[in-house]
Amino acid sequence: MLTREENDRLTQVGPGTPMGETMRRYWLPIATSDQLPHPDCAPLRSMLLGEPFVVFRNTDGEVGVLDEFCMHRRVSLALGRVEDNGIRCLYHGWKFAVDGTIQETPNHCNEKFRQRLKAPAFPVREAGGLIWTYIGPKEKQPPFQHYLFMEGPKENRVALRVDTAANYLQLWEGGTDSSHVGILHHDHVAIAKNKDEEFDLGVMAVEDHAPVLDIVDTEYGYHYAAKRRGPVDENGNESFSVRVTPVIFPTGRIIPAPNTFQYFLFEVPQNDHVTSTYIVCHGQKKADRHGVKAILGLNDERFWREEDCLFRASWEVNRMNQDRHRMDTSFAGFSGIEQEDAVLAVSMGPIVDRTKEHMVPADRAVVHLRARLLESIRRVEEGGDPIGLRVEDFSGVHSLIDTTVRKNESWQRLLPGNMELLKAAE
Repeated sequence: MLTREENDRLTQVGPGTPMGETMRRYWLPIATSDQLPHPDCAPLRSMLLGEPFVVFRNTDGEVGVLDEFCMHRRVSLALGRVEDNGIRCLYHGWKFAVDGTIQETPNHCNEKFRQRLKAPAFPVREAGGLIWTYIGPKEKQPPFQHYLFMEGPKENRVALRVDTAANYLQLWEGGTDSSHVGILHHDHVAIAKNKDEEFDLGVMAVEDHAPVLDIVDTEYGYHYAAKRRGPVDENGNESFSVRVTPVIFPTGRIIPAPNTFQYFLFEVPQNDHVTSTYIVCHGQKKADRHGVKAILGLNDERFWREEDCLFRASWEVNRMNQDRHRMDTSFAGFSGIEQEDAVLAVSMGPIVDRTKEHMVPADRAVVHLRARLLESIRRVEEGGDPIGLRVEDFSGVHSLIDTTVRKNESWQRLLPGNMELLKAAE
């Protein structure tokens, strides 16, 4: 259970807030590459940490991230024309390059004026099917971080964005909570079910919904093993079924899937009440976009559509689209992993009142997430770097699908890349 002050510190992300200033120290996704499908396509209006931006792809295919509002009279550039390697405001025709350079001011033909000023523009990287930006202090810009899903052919990757009306933390906490997997997601991970589906979350080896958690701090945040009671062999040796989840600061995690696929998820706050979840499925062979959307429950347009990325379930409009008539055969009355997770996050309200919770041992990874986030805030307030900021290469960090290990056997040895980034002594 948190105090109200701690809850506010963790959930408020606007300019000047403790968590907002901490998150501004990292590179963060602001869009998917698919949202800007070709040069000079329609610009994208996107919120990040309580601030509005316009994202556009110029004639040469370069991406720019600018303050949404034109520096002349504050009209939204998201309504503008993208042409001739710039974005043009509709009001008076001022035109800007991806780096904020003023290219034209039709109502003020003064070249020195254009050279003297520049529109607020932010560093951009396009990698792994996502568009990343940095909106923090210029003098503290960190190295761009490399993930495994940025490697290999594009066909081996599916990147999706889901905009959900809930605070980022309740979505991220759901991703660090292993005990709900076999309950909420029972239809997708139950024992001996969906064995042949390439994009499910994997067949759970045992039906144990109260796993014992081993938590290990790392330079990037922490990872934890959810250990469920496994079979006893003919010699009486006990075992665990182990599933390992890396939790990568400031908003990420990796969850396993069969056939060498992994899901990388980033819960990126648009503001205090809306989160953009970026989901990247990546593996060693071609990924099926339709199959990924189906296992996530994003193939149902009542819940989500590619054209706007909005998650549509709500109490007011459609009672969360729950199909209670199916609950004799479907545990939750929903279809798909992300669909189920997002619905429950929305059902909590925009920001959970964590002063009213009653935590149990299976929630230890969630409690640890909060503690590490508060630690990261403290470091920034004391003039240091937040957790994980200087880790440049995450390509060796992996999740681990349910794997049987003997009771006294170390699961850490199965993830050497993770263990190379153990937390430095503090």
